[in-house]
Amino acid sequence: MKLDYKRTVYIGFAFFLICAFWQAYDTIIPLTLTNKFGLSQTVSGIIMALDNVLALFLLPLFGAISDRHRSRFGKRTPFIVFGTSVSVVAFMALAVIDRWQKSALTAAAGSAEPEAMMAAAAKTTEQNPEILVIFIGVLLVILLSMATFRSPAVALMPDVTVKPLRSKANAVINLMGTAGGILVLVLGMVFATGAQKHATMSYIPFFGAVAAIMVLALAIFLWKVREPKFVEQMRKESALYGIKEETEAESNRRLGKGEKRSLLFLLASIVLWFMAYNAVTSKYSVYATNILKKDYNLTLMIAQAAAVISYLPVGMIASRIGRKRSILSGVAMLTTAFAVAAFLREGSPDVLMYAMFILAGIGWATINVNSFPMVVEMCRGGDVGKYTGIYYTASMAAQTLTPLLSGYLMDCLGMTVLFPYAAGFAALAMGTMLFVKHGDNKPTAKRGLEALDIED
Repeated sequence: MKLDYKRTVYIGFAFFLICAFWQAYDTIIPLTLTNKFGLSQTVSGIIMALDNVLALFLLPLFGAISDRHRSRFGKRTPFIVFGTSVSVVAFMALAVIDRWQKSALTAAAGSAEPEAMMAAAAKTTEQNPEILVIFIGVLLVILLSMATFRSPAVALMPDVTVKPLRSKANAVINLMGTAGGILVLVLGMVFATGAQKHATMSYIPFFGAVAAIMVLALAIFLWKVREPKFVEQMRKESALYGIKEETEAESNRRLGKGEKRSLLFLLASIVLWFMAYNAVTSKYSVYATNILKKDYNLTLMIAQAAAVISYLPVGMIASRIGRKRSILSGVAMLTTAFAVAAFLREGSPDVLMYAMFILAGIGWATINVNSFPMVVEMCRGGDVGKYTGIYYTASMAAQTLTPLLSGYLMDCLGMTVLFPYAAGFAALAMGTMLFVKHGDNKPTAKRGLEALDIED
C-alpha cells in the first residue's frame, strides 16, 4: 500500500492557496490597521480576531454541509471554487480601499513620508471613519468566503486517502500549505513590505501578486483533481486491503469515558498551543518593525522553511515513538524558542533569532503532522467534515482570543510581553497533553518513507 504522492500534491493546492492568503492577511492587515488607520493594538487585535469568531461557527457548519452535499463535481470541490473566487475579488477590492486611505493620509499630513502619515492616521480616521467602515465591510466578505471552503478543502484529503496513509498524506498537505506561506513571504521581501520606510506603502501590487497565486493554484487543482473518481479509487483500495468502512451507526457511536477525557484534553492542548503560536504570527510583523527593527519577512520565511524540511522526517519519527511523544517534543521546542526569543532586542544577533524561529518551525511541524490524525483516530467516524470542524473549532477558539488578549497586554505592558506570553501558553499545552491517553498510533520499526504509513 503506497501513497499516491502526485495526487496528494494536486489535492494540496487547495490548502496551498488558503495558506498563501492567510500569510498575506496575518502580516499586512495588522500593519494597515495600526499604521494607516491609527488603531491601537487592542482594537487591531479585535478586528484580527473576527475571522476566528466567524470560523468558530462557520467551519463546523460548512464541514457538515459539505459532508451531505452531492454534485457531479464531488462534495468538496464546489465549495473550494466558490470560496476562492469570491475571496480573490474581495481581496483586490481591499487593496483599492487601502490605497484610498493612503491618499487621505497623504492629504492630511501634507507629506508622503511614513512618519508624518502614521502620526496623522488616528485623527484622519476619526474625522473620516467611512473608509475604515468600508474596509472592515469588505474584510468581512473575505472572511466569510474563506470560511466556506477551509473545512471542505482539508476534509478532501481523508475522503480520497485510505486510512493507513492519512498521516503521511497529512504531512504532504502541510508541506503544500507551508510552501504557499513561504511563497508569499518571498513576495513580501520582493515588495519590501516589512521595510520601515514602506510602513504606509500601497499594497495593490503585492495583493495582486497574491491573488494571482491563488487563482493559479485553483486552476491547477481543477485541472488535476477529479474528486468523485479519487473517492471511488479510495473505496476500491480500502476493499482490496480489507479496510473496514464505518456504518452509519458506528460513525455516530458514543465515545467511551476514557476517549472523551482524552479528546477533551487534546482539544485543550490544541487551544493552548494555538494561543501561543497565533499570538506570534499575528503580532510579529508589528513587533519586528518596532522592537527588533528587522524585516519580519525573512524571519518568518526561515521558520516556514524549517517546517517544510521537517514534515517528512517528523512523520518518520512519529511512526517510531508515537504521535503523543512527537507532539510533546514539538511543544517543548516551541516553548524553548519563544522563551529565548523573549530576551532578544534591537542589536541582538540576527542568527540567534533565526535559530529560534527554525526551532519554532520544526516544533510547529511536529505538532501539525500528528494532532489532526489524533482527533480523527479518537472519533473514528465516517463523518470527516464534522470531525474536521471539531478540530478547527478548537484551533479557531484560540485564534479568536489570542490576538485580542496579546494585543491588550502589549498595550498595557509593552510590546515585549509578546514572547513571554507565547512561551507560557506553550508550556501549559505540554501539561494538558500529558493527560491524553487515546488517539496515538502504535510505533513500528518501519524504515524510510514507509515509516510514514501510520495506522489511522
